[in-house]
Amino acid sequence: MVEQPFPGKRVRGIEKGLVRLLDTAAKDLAPAYFALVMATGIVSLAAQAIGIPLLTRSLFWLNGLFYGVLWCLTLWRIMRFGRRLGVDIKDYQRGPGFFSVVAGSAILGSQFVLLANEEITGMLLWGLAMALWLILNYGIFTAFTIQKHKPSLDGGITGTWLLAVVATQSVAVLAALLDAHWNPMHSLEFNFIALSLWLWGGMLYIWIMVLIFYRFNFFPFAAEDLIPPYWINMGAMAISTLAGSLLIVNAAKAPYLHSLLPFLKGFTVFYWVTGSWWIPLLVTLEIWRHGIKRLPIRYDPLYWSVVFPLGMYSLCTIHMAQSMDLSFLLPLGYAFFYLALLAWAITLAGMIHHLGLGLRAGTENRIPHPLP
Repeated sequence: MVEQPFPGKRVRGIEKGLVRLLDTAAKDLAPAYFALVMATGIVSLAAQAIGIPLLTRSLFWLNGLFYGVLWCLTLWRIMRFGRRLGVDIKDYQRGPGFFSVVAGSAILGSQFVLLANEEITGMLLWGLAMALWLILNYGIFTAFTIQKHKPSLDGGITGTWLLAVVATQSVAVLAALLDAHWNPMHSLEFNFIALSLWLWGGMLYIWIMVLIFYRFNFFPFAAEDLIPPYWINMGAMAISTLAGSLLIVNAAKAPYLHSLLPFLKGFTVFYWVTGSWWIPLLVTLEIWRHGIKRLPIRYDPLYWSVVFPLGMYSLCTIHMAQSMDLSFLLPLGYAFFYLALLAWAITLAGMIHHLGLGLRAGTENRIPHPLP
């Protein structure tokens, strides 16, 4: 007669297996993995702007799941691998990826406001995003400043740095939406915060982009160096355009903003044109990377940093066209939505495939390890 294991042993075995699984997933979790939430959220919001309700709601609930899972893994990593996380914060390539937590929280908050009329939940997520923005904004850049040993410019700067701009503008977007849809008592304060963050995000983009453009043109640039987050060169300006468009709409009931309307419109177009300029260059560089240099296309979590700019460019173009009566731009926004949706579906399929390989293998080396 075969002896059956005691139920207690079976439970302990399941617990150990679950701990190993969580350790494997959280140990080297990329700080920028919340770009998954950013990408899914923005495609959902773009679908809502175009008028595809089923897709909008499906992606909304899926994004809530992604957000919850990533927070669980992040908290597990803090508890089990806090030292590794501390090293990541001080790393010039991985550290700025933490700003994706801010942007992901704010974009999910925007979904709650626009898609579920849950202004209180949106307000809570705005508060969380704002607190994280303050902590990370000063924590990461202080850590970089006081380091004794620093990398060269070409070894330190990447497109991931622009997540600091995206995080700033995402908080501005949610503040503007809360004012427009919730109409809080402190409307003036909300609009002032949104305007201030919008302007500061533009200034920060200039600082970082000067370094990136210098790195592009005056240092050797291999195909491997062209990592997907460089698409945020465009995406950061796209979300800046969205924030400006929302401020223009809010100006109708805010005399303070109304007095700045010509300035708001001028800078919004400035942001949009700057983002648009990057698209042909980035496409050309991708052709060079994969077509000429023959670098194979393999799934990497950083590809969510390509999906997000495409979706954001669609949404910002639609909003700018509507807020400034530029209807001839609407077809461009619609076209980029379908590009973003296709990119989202392909990237999701790649993620599921690789996670499936890792689970079947049952070993850590088969689970995809994200780049910075």
